[in-house]
Amino acid sequence: MGITVPAIHLLKLDKHMNRIYEPNHNKMQKSNRRDLLERRYFSLLKRIARTFVRRRSQWSIGIYTGKSHLSLFPPDNLNNPVLTAKDVTDVPAHFVADPFMICENGTWYMFFEVLNALTLKGEIGLATSDDGFNWNYQAIILDEPFHLSYPYVFKVDDEYYMIPESYEANAIRLYKAVDFPRKWHFVKTLLDGSDYVDNSIFNFHDKWWIFTTSPKGNVLDLYYADDLMGNWIKHPQSPLINGNFNISRPGGRVVVSDEKIFRYTQDVDGFYGNQVRAFEITNLTTTNYEEKQIVDNPIIKASGYGWNKTGMHTIDPHQLDDGKWIACVDGYQIIFVFGMEHQKQIKIMTKANATK
Repeated sequence: MGITVPAIHLLKLDKHMNRIYEPNHNKMQKSNRRDLLERRYFSLLKRIARTFVRRRSQWSIGIYTGKSHLSLFPPDNLNNPVLTAKDVTDVPAHFVADPFMICENGTWYMFFEVLNALTLKGEIGLATSDDGFNWNYQAIILDEPFHLSYPYVFKVDDEYYMIPESYEANAIRLYKAVDFPRKWHFVKTLLDGSDYVDNSIFNFHDKWWIFTTSPKGNVLDLYYADDLMGNWIKHPQSPLINGNFNISRPGGRVVVSDEKIFRYTQDVDGFYGNQVRAFEITNLTTTNYEEKQIVDNPIIKASGYGWNKTGMHTIDPHQLDDGKWIACVDGYQIIFVFGMEHQKQIKIMTKANATK
């Protein structure tokens, strides 16, 4: 069925066109003129729609639990997501994603990317919880002139470190908490000269290891070092994976449990961030690398509705004292944003921050 353009709109557009366009009225047939007006009309509508309505991925953070780090589900008594962009109070945020957490003296601390709506740059936010289920946003605790995300936080000899993704700086940068959890200082560049993405670090058999990928997410590289602050060497089998969008990009904390190593990987085939798979590393030395895929894959995936309707791409599991597991995860759905409403929100938050 064809679409009929209201005559009043064509008349208004016709008057506007007469001011900017001078057709030959004597030669132009009426039907051709109407076709031209309709094309101009719909072109104008499309420009208005692109200006005021935008399609955007809305990432949020949830909590999953289970009997194993390979079998995790949303708990029945929890209303996920536990953190959204609306919880961020010190900057206007498009979304929150890439959660990593750590527990200290009975308090859970979660670090995650906050995409600042003013700068369109990722910054690292902090939330806290007494039980791992109910979270309170605190503040932005780390920002740089370049984009930050994927704040992989870990503890070494009573000191806290973080390796946030900083691919725009062409480096893997190590930060140390000088006043945990809010104050972090840059310590050292571990690797530079490339745009390393979603860097995942772990310790195994007295050596440090880092998985990293490219922005495309179809290559998996591995580096190792005898000391965290030491010289990092590229594994001789790198790239471990090349050209596979299903299993290359790191998707969360590497779990070392009972002398077994498990890595999580984002499946970005088709579209970004659709699900997370798991692999068990069966042979890891400075010369060899072997792994096998966990049979029950994916570990987490889109639910088809709600906050994680479209996809999920990061998981950080931790074992509790009772042997069960808890994990922070992220997920997203596609939303349509009306420009005027979002600009109003930004103005309100900017004014509020200016008065602090």
